[in-house]
Amino acid sequence: MKNYADSVAFLGQWGRFQQVVFFLLCASIVPNGFGAFTLVFLTDAPSHHCVVPDFNLTEEWHKALIPIEVVNGKQQLSRCSRFRLDVVRNLSAQGFIPGRDVNITELEQEGCVDGWIYSRDIYQSTIVSEFDLVCSEQWKLTFISTVFFVAVVLGSFFSGQLSDRFGRKPVLFATMAVQMIFTFVQVFSTSWVMFTVLLFINGLGQVSNFVAALVLGAEILTGHARVLYSSLGSCLSFAIGYMLLPLCAYFLRDWKSLLLALSLPCLAYLPLWWFIPESPRWLLSQGRVEEAEIIVRKAAKWNKVQAPMVIFQDYSVDNKTDSKDHHNALDLVRTSSIRITTLLLCLVTFATCTGYYGLSLNTSQLHADPYVSCFISAVVEVPAYISGWLALRYFPRRLSIIFTLLLEAASLFLIQLVPQRLSNLSIALEMLAKYAVTVTFAMIFAFIAELYPTLLRNTAVGICSTVGRLGCCIAPFLITLDIYLLYLPNSIMGTLAVVSAVAALFLPESFGRPLPETMQQMCKRERIKCPCIPGKETRIPAALQNSPL
Repeated sequence: MKNYADSVAFLGQWGRFQQVVFFLLCASIVPNGFGAFTLVFLTDAPSHHCVVPDFNLTEEWHKALIPIEVVNGKQQLSRCSRFRLDVVRNLSAQGFIPGRDVNITELEQEGCVDGWIYSRDIYQSTIVSEFDLVCSEQWKLTFISTVFFVAVVLGSFFSGQLSDRFGRKPVLFATMAVQMIFTFVQVFSTSWVMFTVLLFINGLGQVSNFVAALVLGAEILTGHARVLYSSLGSCLSFAIGYMLLPLCAYFLRDWKSLLLALSLPCLAYLPLWWFIPESPRWLLSQGRVEEAEIIVRKAAKWNKVQAPMVIFQDYSVDNKTDSKDHHNALDLVRTSSIRITTLLLCLVTFATCTGYYGLSLNTSQLHADPYVSCFISAVVEVPAYISGWLALRYFPRRLSIIFTLLLEAASLFLIQLVPQRLSNLSIALEMLAKYAVTVTFAMIFAFIAELYPTLLRNTAVGICSTVGRLGCCIAPFLITLDIYLLYLPNSIMGTLAVVSAVAALFLPESFGRPLPETMQQMCKRERIKCPCIPGKETRIPAALQNSPL
């Protein structure tokens, strides 16, 4: 029996059909890059201080009512306190002058009982200024970010299994709809609780459609086109969305307009339902050979080539047997060989996501202007994704991932040796680490998709993505550890990178090999004799083992 790539080889690798699928799926990923870091601007706290009521105060006391604090070596107005208003009014009525008759540093202080005044130099409004999430309420910002990333974790977990059960295409468009609808509804939030609940539902679709689109393209495309899409195409589309975020935020400086800019353009994606096909590989794995042939024959017309009379010979016989087997996430740990591969990939993905989000959130402070900071962080990803594509195109996956993980670790450890006066060198090393971890990020999910069979591919990518997203949840807390030890966050991320690089040594290689269609082929690839499915042989034709991508 031919494998899928050989069966559709008559289509070529880069005809009109493949081009349409490639660019439409890439377009569907752009909103993910836009939405992934929107909270950077939505939850940013503008400069603020207590409201000064319009009482009968002298001009000197009116200016002196807010205490002066020193933060990071700079003097600024206190954000969360003011001198007690009743005391100040009495002193003002008696004619005392602050700084001459009264030592104002000795006066009793109180909280901002009348609210806050927010600067509009950078933002017109954020959810911070909208719902007064400052001072004693500041913990809610961390809670909101955590809720979002927890939703991303859950979405990655369940969407992978739903995609393997109901198909790649329905899950892709369902999660896109969830992201679009609930991003729009967030605009009408009347409280931070309502905003958080809607953000949680939005987060369920935020990364889920990226995973579904990644797997769908990896299964439809073959050969070099598949490598190009899985690395450069999908990741560069994410980076384009990421770069658009600070540009849109710069011109739309209130949080509601920014959310509308994220949600409304997604309406343009609805017609894509009639142009993006279901994965023929998934249809074959379900025994739906006729539907798979219809898609491939349509592709042949688009590419202006002649399709053979029978495209998927013998697939109907094999898949009738396979369709009786119900595969789920437990199959990822059912046998020793697959279980080891799954655990190792989860570790590598966790370290990669922790480093990626940790460095992304940290590099947002590179420049005083948050828009410039975010743009720099996004631009660094472009050469990284190009490097990831070249690595997947020409080098073994396992060695490439090990190299980039060690490069990330070396950069993070070297930062600790740089004197404080050479701050530019520290920034350069941090950007090198961001580059390295982004290259790893560009390769890891394509690598996972190549290791697992069709029936479990989306589940495997979803599970590994879920474990990786746990790193997203801890990244905001991780970078705050520098208050205890300056280089502690870098040390933790560097150590994780080294440990995962060692773990990657024990992963199987997929470079130059076809995508496995069954559990037996995955076991055979790992060179481990194991009964993947009891009662079935794990023999694979030599032609299948040695065929090119």
